[in-house]
Amino acid sequence: MTTTMPVPAEDAAGTPDRPETERIATTPDRYVPYRISQAVRAGGLTHVSGQAGIDEQGRTVSDDFLAQGRQAFANVERVLAAAGSSLADVVKGGISVTDMTAGLGHVIALRGECLSEPYPADTLLEVSSPARPDWRIEVEVTALAR
Repeated sequence: MTTTMPVPAEDAAGTPDRPETERIATTPDRYVPYRISQAVRAGGLTHVSGQAGIDEQGRTVSDDFLAQGRQAFANVERVLAAAGSSLADVVKGGISVTDMTAGLGHVIALRGECLSEPYPADTLLEVSSPARPDWRIEVEVTALAR
């Protein structure tokens, strides 16, 4: 499901038109209560919000880092598909982990499993407190819009 969010032709200051912004959502959309879009398509790009290792019922799939990472990438792929794109269209990634020392090798493995040459630009960060304490990894991407 996609929802187009209209953008004013010009704001009060007379700023020129900007590209139309389109909200991308899958069902169920667990982001609505937080006032976040799963993704937004604008200006030829699709920006996907951070996806964690949760299933469609909102449950964390496992305590295992790789299992959560694979699910997070599967969730990214699902949102991209709703936008008409795929992981092959990703040009920029952002990955947050709770333990860089334990997770770095796994992140490299996940990049190899889920992404392809030319690999996207990427930022990898260690965070102290994700949105839920059982999350070990979160993945966000920017992809070419199709």
